[in-house]
Amino acid sequence: MKRYVNLAVTIAAVLATVLPALAGGPRAWWVLPLALASSVPVLWRDRALLPVGLLVGTATTVSASLGAPPLLPVGPLVCLYTFAARSALPVRLLGLGVTAAGLLVSVLHPRPDLEVLRYLAVAYLFAYALGTSTRARRNQAAALAERDRRISGERAAAVLRERTRIARDLHDIVTHAAGIMIVQAEAGPLLVRSDPERADAAFAAIAATGRDAVAQLRRAVGNLRSPVDDSFEQPGLAQMPTLIDRVRAAGIAIEYHISEMSYPVTADVGAAAYRITQEALTNVVRHARARSARVVLDRRGTSLSLSITDDGRGDGLDPPGFGILGMRERAQACGGTLRTGPLPDGGFRVTATLPAAAR
Repeated sequence: MKRYVNLAVTIAAVLATVLPALAGGPRAWWVLPLALASSVPVLWRDRALLPVGLLVGTATTVSASLGAPPLLPVGPLVCLYTFAARSALPVRLLGLGVTAAGLLVSVLHPRPDLEVLRYLAVAYLFAYALGTSTRARRNQAAALAERDRRISGERAAAVLRERTRIARDLHDIVTHAAGIMIVQAEAGPLLVRSDPERADAAFAAIAATGRDAVAQLRRAVGNLRSPVDDSFEQPGLAQMPTLIDRVRAAGIAIEYHISEMSYPVTADVGAAAYRITQEALTNVVRHARARSARVVLDRRGTSLSLSITDDGRGDGLDPPGFGILGMRERAQACGGTLRTGPLPDGGFRVTATLPAAAR
């Protein structure tokens, strides 16, 4: 399309230059060659704008200086427009300076004509202004396109972050509930005969864990369908005692210590602390073969320190999963850090340092 537009502009420039030069009867032999030289090269201005501009401008200046009839310099006007519309600032200034010099020479030599000078000056300024306007519109369109691409990228990144967050939530919800329910279900048949009351408590814990998991899954899936919905309220420090009691019901003796909070932490920090504790205790129940665990939540200056320690095997997960990776991502997402590793005397420790809310 651009090629045809360029061809049409060139044809119009040639006709507007050659036909008036030939009108009015025979002319000097140099009139037609100079008219062609000042218009035909416009066809190649996209490839070599500066040489074409010099050639067209020189041909127009020589023609006017030799006494050719006054014509509208269409070729130089097209080149000046192209300079203004497509070139960098130094090239634009060079083209404007050369055009002004050629205009002065062609109009003032050999016979000054101020009326023609004003007429051509207006035409050249109009061409330059039109090219500048075109360049401004093109730059604006490019800026708007870049902004749209940036916004699209930010939205895609936000969707990916939200999906990753929901995937971590689903992982934590399902693995925790499944781990607790499996342990209780395995212990239930053994307790039915020896300790019916504990068996009833185990089955009640299975039901409570299942109901809680279903409710959390429903909210998480609803949030996935409608990310703008705020109904998926993340659990926080207030729900930690319930989490501890649920794991205790699975047969793990847990010590829970929390220091007095002089002011509350942010929701994302509270949710991160809850989910990290949930995943760590799930690993204790499912993989560590531990009898006891200790959860300590302490406020230290501007940081919230969370430690989960067990007396189990201390050799990590078997088989490995995404639990530790998910805990580390949760800590990093709110500006914190997480360390994990076995203890020298046996057992495993998860330590998270999370930023606390400012006063």
